[in-house]
Amino acid sequence: MGDVERFKKLIKGGDSCISIVTYEERYALDIIRYVALDLKRDMFIWSISGGVRDGLMAESPFIADTEAPASGLNCLAETKDGSICVSLDIAEHLKGGLARRAIRDLIDRFEKKANTLVIIDSEDKLPEVAKAYARPFEISFPDREELQTIIRRTLRRFHRKEPIESGITKSSMDMIVRNLRGLTRRQVELIIIDTVADDKRFDKNDVNLVIASKRRMLQRGGLLEYIQTPLDLSEIGGMRRLKKWLKHRKNAFSQKAEDFGIESPRGMLMLGVQGAGKSLCAKAVASAWKQPLLRLDPGSLYNSFVGESERNLRQALRQIEMMSPVILWIDEIEKGFASAASQSTDGGLSKRLFGTLLTWMQDHEAPVFVIATANDIEALPPELLRKGRFDEIFFVDLPDKDTRKKIFEIHIRKRRRDPEQFDLDALAEVAEGYSGAEIEQAVLSALHEAFARNTDLKTNLILSALQTSPPLSVTMAEKVQSLREWAKVRCVPAD
Repeated sequence: MGDVERFKKLIKGGDSCISIVTYEERYALDIIRYVALDLKRDMFIWSISGGVRDGLMAESPFIADTEAPASGLNCLAETKDGSICVSLDIAEHLKGGLARRAIRDLIDRFEKKANTLVIIDSEDKLPEVAKAYARPFEISFPDREELQTIIRRTLRRFHRKEPIESGITKSSMDMIVRNLRGLTRRQVELIIIDTVADDKRFDKNDVNLVIASKRRMLQRGGLLEYIQTPLDLSEIGGMRRLKKWLKHRKNAFSQKAEDFGIESPRGMLMLGVQGAGKSLCAKAVASAWKQPLLRLDPGSLYNSFVGESERNLRQALRQIEMMSPVILWIDEIEKGFASAASQSTDGGLSKRLFGTLLTWMQDHEAPVFVIATANDIEALPPELLRKGRFDEIFFVDLPDKDTRKKIFEIHIRKRRRDPEQFDLDALAEVAEGYSGAEIEQAVLSALHEAFARNTDLKTNLILSALQTSPPLSVTMAEKVQSLREWAKVRCVPAD
């Protein structure tokens, strides 16, 4: 059911107050206007910049002396039965006094008159006394067909101002449409304009420009980060069981897999020692599966406004579903939802957010593969570890000797040196108890030392770097051992 049909259902159902939180104000007004015309209802719009005006007439004059919130609401109260009345950005003015009283009286009056008040705001700042009456209405993200319409409409509008050449193929258009999924209508318009503004062309070369623009927009929003994935699983040492498990599920998002009776994999949780390569795995999986990788930062969800944090999470999850198939990476999940596992000091916000995430993980139908990583199992709420949330829970331990040797080989080659010129067995022996990240840092430290001495990187410099910097498994031996004991009977070893 589209936005128009969903909104019409609310109006016909007799809702006296509807709240729409969106940046797409123009689109929201178009929906309301369409429904008002279809149902033969009057429509009025109030804003503090002009007051009340007829919402069905273009450039209609404002009614005098209705700019003030209370005056505007009182004017809307006099509209005839069945009218749809819209307020724009009124939440900021309802903190107290006359306006708050006026909106409560208006909603009460509208319940008797079969009128509807639609409150459109860019942020969820409605006071609880008004929110209690308001039914929330969420604007959807554009689907594939609408995205194509927006692209063509934007190109035509731009072409009327400055002629452009279009040499787009169907496959390139499909790729652009796929990469624009999960963005708002206004964001899509801006990306298309930016894409053709310089060279006045729209062709297959613009696919990469669209991807780069989308990455910037997602990161500007703060909730989701589009991660580039140049890594491959072959660049990660060890983790043989994990790699085999992932290889068997590589094509599980395909139509062929669905026809075979396979459901899309839901995800995996990776627990383990800090620096052992869990985050690297998330990036490498996305690269190996050729799927986009989105990183959700739980810390960015928290907002000072009541209800805004929950809306941020719901919005992010809706956006992720629209962009599917996709891989969602939640790094150090225990830090974002730490209070959910203990006595909360944030008024229950962490528990509510965590509950929303768990419900979505259990019920979502879109092909989204969740990779969650965690270092501290004591901070994890037990509900997260229950079977069904993830397809599998892997434990990433410190690398064994063969794996350490492979990790040294990877990082030495990465620095444009020949691994065969190094004593990898000696390095692997001395590096017992070191994580992959600590091994990389030892190579980097030795590289700096070699540069400072005006010599080349040698085995002895790496050995010296290892011996002067004890690993986490030594400085936090008890905690690491406790984590290993816990994982023995609860997780599948990654290697």
